[in-house]
Amino acid sequence: MLNISPRQLEVFVQTALLGSVRAAAARVHLTQPAASMALGELERQLGVTLFDRERGRLRLNARGRELLPRAQELLERHAEFGRLGGGEAEALGGELRIGASNTVGNYRVGELLGDFVRAQPQVAIRLRVGNTETIAAELLDHALDVGCVEGPVTHPLLAMRPWRDDALVVCAPPDHPLARKRGLKSADFAGARWVLREPGSATRATTERVLAQLPPGDTVLELDQSEAMKQAVEAGLGIACLPQVAVRDALAAGRLKALRTPFLDLRRKLSLLLHREKYRGAVLEAFLRAL
Repeated sequence: MLNISPRQLEVFVQTALLGSVRAAAARVHLTQPAASMALGELERQLGVTLFDRERGRLRLNARGRELLPRAQELLERHAEFGRLGGGEAEALGGELRIGASNTVGNYRVGELLGDFVRAQPQVAIRLRVGNTETIAAELLDHALDVGCVEGPVTHPLLAMRPWRDDALVVCAPPDHPLARKRGLKSADFAGARWVLREPGSATRATTERVLAQLPPGDTVLELDQSEAMKQAVEAGLGIACLPQVAVRDALAAGRLKALRTPFLDLRRKLSLLLHREKYRGAVLEAFLRAL
């Protein structure tokens, strides 16, 4: 009969997420030898190895990837059992790992987290900001509990829930010829110099859809942050499709001008992204209700 302890599961999960026993030991407040012993005992009881070593880091092998979500679920259920058994049905604790694509993480973090943080101050939030492709990959690896992204994600293990409406706007510096032109048409964009987001971002995907509706132009820069794109456009390096929420201040201050393009569909949805096989414990369910 297996005699696996919550501490052994904690060391396994943290080693899987952080890539080393040393980092896992610090996270669970053990010495490194004690953490190594706990992980070794877990593998001995299971009769399998859970990790491969790659350049000094531990990487989950196939059996480890299969067992990681089960270990996470067992730890969450163990915490819930203790909380409910102690009569603390409303006092949630632990942590919630949230991934947010750049627009959400940089400009809508208050909308995303505010109500939940105020209602559950004992829950530690770990926010990871990256592009949509990165957030989806980390959800698939069980490194995140939930994501909030700007673009569609099609993977059989990931489910999407609509969260907010969003839109992009085509921006130019105020002295740009297109900014001074009245009654813009698609043909006016022939030969335009564009500043784009990096591949893998939802803003890039929406921009590519827009560019397909316009005459050919030139890509002058690819950048991985909307703020960097704003600076590039303000400097006169090109024009760009930018999230409306990201350029409000620049538009109000006159540093950028939004081009009137009713012939382009710049709308999109912000969505929550969830792993279909992940156990949705009390903390995650409370976060979803808060939204």
